[in-house]
Amino acid sequence: MTQAVAILGPGAVGGALAVRLANANIRTICVARAEAAGIIALSGIVVETAGGTLSARVEVTEHLAAPVALLLVTVKAPMLREALERVDPTSVEQGVVVPLLNGLEHMEVLRERFDGRVAAGTIARYQAHRAGRVQIVEATPHPVVTIASDTLPRTELEAAAGLLQQAGVDARVGQSEKRVLWHKLARIAPLAAATSASGRTLGEVRDDPLWRTRLEHALAETCQVAEAEGVPLRYPEQWTIIDRMADETTTSAARDVAAGRRSELDAIVGAVLRVAERHGIECPALEELAVLAGLP
Repeated sequence: MTQAVAILGPGAVGGALAVRLANANIRTICVARAEAAGIIALSGIVVETAGGTLSARVEVTEHLAAPVALLLVTVKAPMLREALERVDPTSVEQGVVVPLLNGLEHMEVLRERFDGRVAAGTIARYQAHRAGRVQIVEATPHPVVTIASDTLPRTELEAAAGLLQQAGVDARVGQSEKRVLWHKLARIAPLAAATSASGRTLGEVRDDPLWRTRLEHALAETCQVAEAEGVPLRYPEQWTIIDRMADETTTSAARDVAAGRRSELDAIVGAVLRVAERHGIECPALEELAVLAGLP
């Protein structure tokens, strides 16, 4: 089978990965809505990195039907169902579908469409935003992609990770789907809630005693929920990771809330609160942040 990689949703994350894959001479197909597809076809994609500028002309289509070895799903959660209509399930019958979305509940949506070809995935240590229709600006240089599946053979996961590694991405195979998802979600949920509710950067949140306490308590709660799901996470270790993040760190959810766009708050924070409710765990700090951020 062809070693092509498709990117469903070539925004900041998807576009940056697409450029790296294309520059590694891997056939790369971006799947996008008509307007975005036309712009990418005309102008390509440009990524501004700390080390310089990367750019690439990639294949682009409004509907994926060609077989691919790897489908990276990089749309935001509110747009997922609509975006999936642009992918023919037969295109990944022998491939692996890896969503790089925040949250948990997208896994069920993807499995409805692609049956047993879906693996869990996360991208960490990475921040980027779109500065224009085809221009992406990276704030962090070295993303880490982790893939895991409780059903797919490890050889298939390693092959999928290998395609990303060829493009210079630190791609790893994790131990289990829950572990991969919760290791990021336990931090991103309180971070997204705190930065969205406060309208502040992480540095500003940490420097304010009230907001810092809210964030600390919310993180402790998400670690408790993760443990109830069978993923033990030590709060001190998770706080150390947050405490070492750059002062200017924010979240895409906070940027969307500030701009009045649809955000992923429900997919991120709401998902944690729904799991907590299922286990009978109270999360007053996370709930307070969710309300302050505007989550119903």
